[in-house]
Amino acid sequence: MRIFKFGGASVKDAEGVKNVVKVLNEVGHRDTLVVISAMGKTTNAMENIVDAYFNDKNSLEEAIQLVVDNHKAIVNDLFEARNHTIHNRVNVLIEEFRGFLMWNKSPKYAFVYDQVVGYGELLSTTIVSAYLNEVGLKNKWLDVRELIKTDNSYRDAQVDWVRTELEITKNVDTNALNITQGFLGSDENNFTTTLGREGSDYTGAILAYCLNADSLTIWKDVPGVLNADPRHFEETQLLHQISYREAIELAFYGASVIHPKTLQPLQGKEIPLHVKSFLNPKEKGTTVGKGVKISPETPCFIVKKNQVLLKLSSLDFSFIVEENMSELFKLFHDHRLKVDLLQNSAISFSVCLDNKFGGLNDLLKTLEQKFKVTYHEDVALYTIRHFDETSVEKILNGYSVLVEQRGKETVQLVVK
Repeated sequence: MRIFKFGGASVKDAEGVKNVVKVLNEVGHRDTLVVISAMGKTTNAMENIVDAYFNDKNSLEEAIQLVVDNHKAIVNDLFEARNHTIHNRVNVLIEEFRGFLMWNKSPKYAFVYDQVVGYGELLSTTIVSAYLNEVGLKNKWLDVRELIKTDNSYRDAQVDWVRTELEITKNVDTNALNITQGFLGSDENNFTTTLGREGSDYTGAILAYCLNADSLTIWKDVPGVLNADPRHFEETQLLHQISYREAIELAFYGASVIHPKTLQPLQGKEIPLHVKSFLNPKEKGTTVGKGVKISPETPCFIVKKNQVLLKLSSLDFSFIVEENMSELFKLFHDHRLKVDLLQNSAISFSVCLDNKFGGLNDLLKTLEQKFKVTYHEDVALYTIRHFDETSVEKILNGYSVLVEQRGKETVQLVVK
C-alpha cells in the first residue's frame, strides 16, 4: 500500500485535477490511497465564511458564493455533461454547510470553524474522485471523518490512535485506489474536527502508520525539500536525502514543506517519506529515511514571520524560577500560543511566540498583574541549521537583532 498526498496547489483548477490523473498514470495507482487537500485557496475562502458568520453577516452570502462559483467553474471545465451526477453531489455538500450555518446555535468559533472549513476537502475529493472515475481510474471515495477519530480540541484535534487504527484497518480496501480528505477527523459525537492548518500531510502519515504502508509521497509544486523557502530566499538547493531526525528538526523550526506532526508516525515504523514534484513526477525529489546524512551538506534556512517577542521581568527584581516558568508555560498553553524560542536570565524571560489563534491580548492582561511586560509584534524568527558565518551574515544584513541564540548546529535570530 502506498499513500499519496496532493496539496491544494496541485488541484487548484481543472488543469491541476487533470495533472493528478497524469501523475497517477505515470507512477502507477494500484494499491494506493490518495489524500487530497481543498482546492487552491479554498481553505482561506472557507475561513472568510466563518469570519463573516461571526462578524459581518451582510457579507456572508457573498463569501459563500465565491466558494460555490469557484467549484462549479472547475466542475464545468472537467465534465462535459451538464446532467452529470457530480453537479448534484456538489450542490448537496454546499447545502449541507449552508444548512449548518442556519441552524447552528453554538457561539464557539473553533467548533463552527471545523464544521464549515472541512467542506473544502469534501468538495475537492468529491470532484476529483468523480473525474478519476470519468477517465477510467476507478476508485473508492472515503470519508476520512469515519477513519480518523480525535478528541474535541477543535482546530487542533489530537488523534485517538487506538480507535483510529481500528477504523482504518476495518474500512480501507488496500487492494483498491482510494480517495480521501486531508486535515479532517471526527470526535466521539461525530462532529468534524481539524488537525491544524496544513494538516493534510499529517493525515497521510496517520494512514501510512495504520496501514503499514510502504511509503508516503507528498506531491508539491517544488522539486522536493529545499534548503530554504523560495518565497523568501532567492537561492535554494534541493536536498536529495535527509534523516527523520533532520526532517523533524526542520519541521519543528517551521520548514513549510513538511508538517511538524507528520514525521513521528512515519519514524515509528520506518516508513519512507518522499517529497516530489507533481510537475515532474519521474524526478527523484527528496527521500526522508532512517539514519541518512543530509545531502548535500549545506545551511538550511527557515523563517517564521508575524511572530511576537515577549519579554517579562520580575516587578521586585526577584529571580524567575521553576515555579514561574511552570505557570508561564501553562498560560501559553491555555491561550494557545506556540513557543518558538525562549531565553532567560535570573530576573527576565524572553520568548518568541506564534499568535495564530489570537490569544495574545488576553495573555498580556494576565501577565501584567505579575510581571513587567514589554513586547514586539510583527517580528521574524530566522533559524539556520548547519550554519556558518556567511549564512548568518546573509540574515543580519538590513535587520536589527532583538534576540540571538546559538547551538552547535543551529542559530536562531529574532529580528525586526
